[in-house]
Amino acid sequence: MALVVALAPGLVGLVRKVKARLLRKRGAPVLQPYATLLRLMRKEVVLAENASWLFRVVPYLVFASTWVAAALVPTFATDLQFSWSADLIAIVALLGFGRFFLALAGMDVGTSFGGIGSSREMLIATLAEPAMLLIVFALSLVAGSTQLSDVAHALAQPVVGLRVSLGMALVALVIVALAENARIPVDNPATHLELTMVHEAMVLEYSGRHLAMIELASALKLMLYLSLIASVFLPWGLAGPDGGLVAVVAGIGLWLVKIAAGGALLAAFEVSIAKMRVFRVPNLLGIALMLALLGTILLFVSRSL
Repeated sequence: MALVVALAPGLVGLVRKVKARLLRKRGAPVLQPYATLLRLMRKEVVLAENASWLFRVVPYLVFASTWVAAALVPTFATDLQFSWSADLIAIVALLGFGRFFLALAGMDVGTSFGGIGSSREMLIATLAEPAMLLIVFALSLVAGSTQLSDVAHALAQPVVGLRVSLGMALVALVIVALAENARIPVDNPATHLELTMVHEAMVLEYSGRHLAMIELASALKLMLYLSLIASVFLPWGLAGPDGGLVAVVAGIGLWLVKIAAGGALLAAFEVSIAKMRVFRVPNLLGIALMLALLGTILLFVSRSL
């Protein structure tokens, strides 16, 4: 748990740095998000006069639920302390819990931006959550379990091989990850344009330590999805139950390489593609939903696909 929360801001800084270098800019240092979070923690919290108790509590709820979900992913080993509770459906539920309360907080103050962001977030969640659940079903059909350590161990076996259904699930998971993390082409985290912003509109009224909690939760969610893709579809190097200290250290090193490579690929993808119109986002998520559904149906029809 300490490892994911310590490295999550660094991952965001790496993505921003790679994007800046690809655009031939110097960019901020990789450690800049740590300084930003520290500065926000020191600032005074400014609250609207009509803000309720929910507005004050939501940042901590969102951070706690996202932190627990990110810590449940088998990042570098399959026998972590709480690996028995690392269920894919539980992780989806934890993320939905945080999304629900963040949307409520966006509407709590009563600003137009908050309402727009909350409605768009629920629109995205309407298609993203079913697609995520279908991805879970496709993986559970291959592994025979929804427990993440079992899924990672099963997909690491040579008997699984390359399957069309798993390829569809991977593409669907990448699309869902882009939508859930408010990245291009679904949303642009670097702008505050009222016509395009989704996540930023909901948190526009937050400041101080409340904003720091939400920013850290966003970084943890990005870490969660990259770790999920790495542990499920690239499960090589995970330390097993019988692995010693050398296996754990090797697993941590390989996991860091996977995360860094995933962040670099994300930055390259965002630089090479434009922001999508809000009304076209359901079409993109519909593709993820159909791919996940087709992958699940293929596994039902023929387990070899």
